[in-house]
Amino acid sequence: MSLSVSLDSIAQYFESLSDPRNDKNRLHHLTDIMVICICAVTCGATGPTAIARWAKSNAQWLSEYLELPHGIPSRDCLRRVLIAIQPQAFQECFEAWLLSCVEPGEEGTLRMVAIDGKTCRGSHDRSQGLGPLHIVSAWAGEHGICLGQVATEEKSNEITAIPKLLERIDLASSIVSIDAMGCQKEIVEQIDKGKGVYVIAVKDNQPKLRDAVGDLVDTAFENAKDDLSFQVTEATERKHGRIDERSYGLIKLPRNSSIKEKWPSVKAVGYAIRYSTDSQGKESEETRYYILNRFIAITAFAAAVRHHWSIESMHWVLDVTFREDAQQTAERSLADNLSWLRKFAISLLKRGMKKGESIVGRMQMSGWNTDYLEKVLTGQ
Repeated sequence: MSLSVSLDSIAQYFESLSDPRNDKNRLHHLTDIMVICICAVTCGATGPTAIARWAKSNAQWLSEYLELPHGIPSRDCLRRVLIAIQPQAFQECFEAWLLSCVEPGEEGTLRMVAIDGKTCRGSHDRSQGLGPLHIVSAWAGEHGICLGQVATEEKSNEITAIPKLLERIDLASSIVSIDAMGCQKEIVEQIDKGKGVYVIAVKDNQPKLRDAVGDLVDTAFENAKDDLSFQVTEATERKHGRIDERSYGLIKLPRNSSIKEKWPSVKAVGYAIRYSTDSQGKESEETRYYILNRFIAITAFAAAVRHHWSIESMHWVLDVTFREDAQQTAERSLADNLSWLRKFAISLLKRGMKKGESIVGRMQMSGWNTDYLEKVLTGQ
């Protein structure tokens, strides 16, 4: 359930943001520029040119809430500001607003945080020999909010980006899920020391660990669970003509397990098996293994595994609804800040979404009707 904020108070969330412009060249308030960018991107604007066009088309409405001492900022002004602002500082100034978007959970309840990366394919800069920007994000899917992001030059750099992102998260209140790229000793120890719970996929990039987890799972089945603390649960889902039967298992790591030698914080291993039958009757099976630093309830483990796909859903919305991959944005800071604005727009659009509504539908309505946009911005 979302909380509401006053439209008149939105600008205050950006008062702490340091203005990167020279005093002599400041014709427009930084808070005005930020509010304009958020409103325009929420309505589907893809970059500075589209943001400026949207703002000019809605100048009268904007003037009811913003000072706009010199009218609507130009496209060049918007672009310069979005390039000059440091991405991390830009993200931090949204924290208070993010907190206002959701009601606090029950005391002792851990939130699900999925971490994954996405390449912004239109952000390459051939003149500088730079490939597309890769952005690693932390997504709290239950609330539909992005907790932070770190940009890197290569997908392989996710390993160095994830620790920086984890520093921005309250690990003690989170169950953190990461795909196999995050299955690194330094990363799991960082989450464990931060008193968070990790659910991390194990694949062929850690072959010895994967084999050890697989052997433990096989042993659990062969011994009929007699010698191990073992939890299981199953679920069936029917959607779009496909039937998915899912089986989850969680095994408490034995004290004499060889896994503890190199992965001392691991306390349990898990598996997730999916049996799928499509509308044509074709069957498939997929098995995934996981390591955890706590022997949590099987329902929590299954929820964490399923929740991780919510970040893939967010990436899909960025590509399909906001057409992120189609945007040619070579300037690194600009691409980073625009990506963050899109993620924040998703958070706003998801709030209060009713059955039968879609993000693209709410985005279109926001662009067509400022009364509707006000409701999206304020969470009404």
